[in-house]
Amino acid sequence: MRTALYRIAGHLAVIRFKDEGNDETLIPSFRPFVTEAPEEGETPLFELVVDDSFRYEGERDEIGQFDGSGNNYGVYQLPDKGYLIEITNARGKFCGVLHADPTFAHCTVALTAEEPGNRAFALNNSLMMTYAFASADKQTVLLHASVIRKDGRGYLMTAPSGTGKSTHTFLWYKNIPGCDLMNDDNPVVRIVDGQPVIFGTPWSGKTHCYRNIQAPVGAIVRLYQRPKNEIRRMGAVEALAQLLPATSSMKWDERIYLGICDTLTAIIGKVGIYELGCLPDAEAAWLCYRTVSGEK
Repeated sequence: MRTALYRIAGHLAVIRFKDEGNDETLIPSFRPFVTEAPEEGETPLFELVVDDSFRYEGERDEIGQFDGSGNNYGVYQLPDKGYLIEITNARGKFCGVLHADPTFAHCTVALTAEEPGNRAFALNNSLMMTYAFASADKQTVLLHASVIRKDGRGYLMTAPSGTGKSTHTFLWYKNIPGCDLMNDDNPVVRIVDGQPVIFGTPWSGKTHCYRNIQAPVGAIVRLYQRPKNEIRRMGAVEALAQLLPATSSMKWDERIYLGICDTLTAIIGKVGIYELGCLPDAEAAWLCYRTVSGEK
């Protein structure tokens, strides 16, 4: 059995490939996150075994069928409070099934598709879900956001898919000197020594921006398409309500849901959360930057 080790936002992830035909080439976006060995006494965030022979035949209760970016995830809870998640892509192809214990610390995935692209899709999605749910009670949250870095701080833009997160961060990059893109879809925010820190991850949507970097969080901005550019700072309760939909969560799972709420509350207490109504223009980028950074 081949073992691969990765460190993502400081957490150790262990992947064990049971089948000879499966290996790290299925997840090339993970290469910048390779680590050689655990730290002394370190417990991995999770271990995931890739085993295409895995089958689950026991009892299960359907939680629901959930869509994400056109893909479908059938979620079932098991008698031991673990989970079975069936992964189907946007074209209706069943690609894999993930089995997890109640904490997502020990998981197995069977890649059921034959096509390499669909097998890679199933493994990558399994790893992202496993990471999000295993880390939920560890002051760590995976956010659906695009992140631009300026003057050593990371600024997160959140909004539903297709609303303009990537467009807005590109406008920062194009018009405001000294900016660089940290991640374009699923960064991680952790509370480190009491402060929110943003990390690049192997998950960046359609943009190949897989950077093993980090920065203090400067601010988080919720985007809306509007006929004029305007920005305001949210209150704490409103900010929590706006950020929760941007997380990978399971509201029925107390460990996961309360962990994410606690982490978001800590973030909101330390950095500004803003609402930006905007046009896709340079003026919107400058208005946002000057407001959230405090630069006049």
